[in-house]
Formats: sequence, C-alpha cells, structure tokens
Amino acid sequence: MARYRGPKAKISRKFGEPIFGDSKAAQKKAYPPGQHGRGRRRKQSEYAIQLAEKQKAKYTYGVLERQFANIFNKASRKSGITGEILLQLLEARLDNTVYRLGIAPTRRAARQLVLHKHITVNGDIVNIPSYTLRNNDIVGVREKSKSLESITDSLAGRSLTNFSWLEWDSTEMNGKFLNAPSRDEIPENIKEQLIVELYSK
Repeated sequence: MARYRGPKAKISRKFGEPIFGDSKAAQKKAYPPGQHGRGRRRKQSEYAIQLAEKQKAKYTYGVLERQFANIFNKASRKSGITGEILLQLLEARLDNTVYRLGIAPTRRAARQLVLHKHITVNGDIVNIPSYTLRNNDIVGVREKSKSLESITDSLAGRSLTNFSWLEWDSTEMNGKFLNAPSRDEIPENIKEQLIVELYSK
C-alpha cells in the first residue's frame, strides 16, 4: 500500500515539529534542511502557508494526497465545521487509534501492525489502516499477537496521557473508541482552517 517513504528528519526540520514522533530531528537545528536552509527565511505567500499546513497534516497522519483529498471531500459534505470534521475523520482512522492507544509507538508502526493482521475491530481482524471507526468500536490486539515484543514494549512504555474519546483496558489489551473528539481535545498543532481555505480556492 502507498505511503510516504522519504526522509523523516527533513520533514520534521522543515516544519520545526516532531511530525513523525522523533523530537530530536526537529530540535537539532532551527532552520530548514538543505544547502541554502539558513537563507530561506523569506516571507511566504498566503497560498504557501495554506499548502504547508495541508502538508503538515498529511505527514502527521501518514496520508497521501489522494487519500487526504477524499477525506476532505467527505468532511465537506457533512454538516458542521469542515476543518474540525476533517481532523475527527483523521483521528477515527484505525492506524491512528492504534497509535493513540499506545499499542504502537508511532503511526507508521501502527500502520504496519494493522497491515500484518495483528489488530482486531469488534473481534474481527481488520488489515485496512484507513478503516474508519465508529462510536463504541472495540480495537484490540489479536490473541496470537499479544506476546509480540513490539506490542508489549510499546505498551510497557505507554504514555500516561489519556485521550477522553478513548478507553483502554490493559487486562484485555483492547480499547474503545467512544466518540469523535472535539477540536480542543485533539492535541495536534494543525491550523485546519488554512486547509479549508486552500481547498476553497
């Protein structure tokens, strides 16, 4: 399945944020990557700022261009604030939820677990990372995979951060997707309104 395979540190430095979960790359140098990185701080156009915000969201959630456009179109057809619905749909992806629950240390690792059939939804194996969860869906680790080292290590180092829209059961090694989160509950530093303005052009 298609996914971004390019350099991760470059992207993190470009946005000055730990896009892929590794904060060292973003904090190492305060200017963009490349030979002329130090001298590239010229004023950006409105379009460039909006485009950069879309790129940041795409890299953060591990979604390619066509997928992202499809998700945006889906969000725009729903009633409500398009930008908030866009982020809710991204948060409801199975790979993102596996990451949020702490079953995998990064979204990329979560995607791999899903693709390799280690993850179940309501007891059934689902190997589609973009699968959209609904309220009260149960996301768990397949019985045969519960002793997998990558999963046990990730859960052992699981962050104490609890997300209000998720419920984790350490005994059963599963979590419940309670409902779509509101914008103020989503921690990602994304200015979704800029993305809406970009697609509105």
